[in-house]
Amino acid sequence: MASDLFSIDSEFDRNRHVRFLDMMYDLLPSDYQSQEINHLTLAYFTLSSLDILGSLDQVDKEAIVAWVLSFQAHRRNQDEPISGKLYGFYGSRSLQFPADVHRNLKHNGSHLASTYSALAILKIIGYDFSLFDSESIVRSMKNLQQPDGSFMPIHIGAEADLRFVYCAAAISYLLDDWNGVDKEKAKEYILSCQSYDGGFGLCPGLESHGGATYCAVASLRLMGYIEDDLLSEGVSSSIINIAMLLDWMMQRQTADGGFHGRPNKPSDTCYGFCMAGSVNSLEIYPSFITHIMGCLRIVF
Repeated sequence: MASDLFSIDSEFDRNRHVRFLDMMYDLLPSDYQSQEINHLTLAYFTLSSLDILGSLDQVDKEAIVAWVLSFQAHRRNQDEPISGKLYGFYGSRSLQFPADVHRNLKHNGSHLASTYSALAILKIIGYDFSLFDSESIVRSMKNLQQPDGSFMPIHIGAEADLRFVYCAAAISYLLDDWNGVDKEKAKEYILSCQSYDGGFGLCPGLESHGGATYCAVASLRLMGYIEDDLLSEGVSSSIINIAMLLDWMMQRQTADGGFHGRPNKPSDTCYGFCMAGSVNSLEIYPSFITHIMGCLRIVF
């Protein structure tokens, strides 16, 4: 189906994209070496793109699974208590510090975003999650949730905002285990981030942002707080202000047809994804079109 989709538009050079992704799959180009710390995330982008383009059959899936699992942070034994650290996945080899002479790990660089990327790769490949230690991930993820419901990405000082709430929600959804998230606290934090204009900021009181809006809406959807086709059911049933959110998202489309993440910024494909992803999470396609046409009638 993916190949049929991209064959519709003759201007889209699918083969060229596949060749680029093949290069990214085989090695880390010099222009990306400064992002080595995010190696797992780069791999996720590459493999998900190959999957969308219908070209995942040309990768070695068993090798990918072994490579991804080699990044998981493990307790020394099953009896070791879950400490304040996250027993998820490192982002790269450079974060896997060796043990000292007493066999104690000097550092745990496991990161919430890298853990999300790792699990997303395994899901794309078709790996059976029951074959690896997911309990440590879920149990230790509790250590990262803050009193206000937000999440930090790592056990030592870091930012806490909607990006990592989304990572925690996606991890829990992929593993089908929500024991590592206080969903009510996370929900309240997300709701506190909706701004006066309908969009969401990364933290309460911050400017509305396309990426933050996607993280907010997708998280609520994954946690089960957003039902199907909200507009047809009536916006009053929603826990967020859907009408204001839609108006804000509509205003993010620019004159060139693309989307930007904030007013007075250029459009780019990142925010095209964020806006489309938010609409997809709301599952309001028919009603969304009706809503747009109604607004156009009002304007003209």
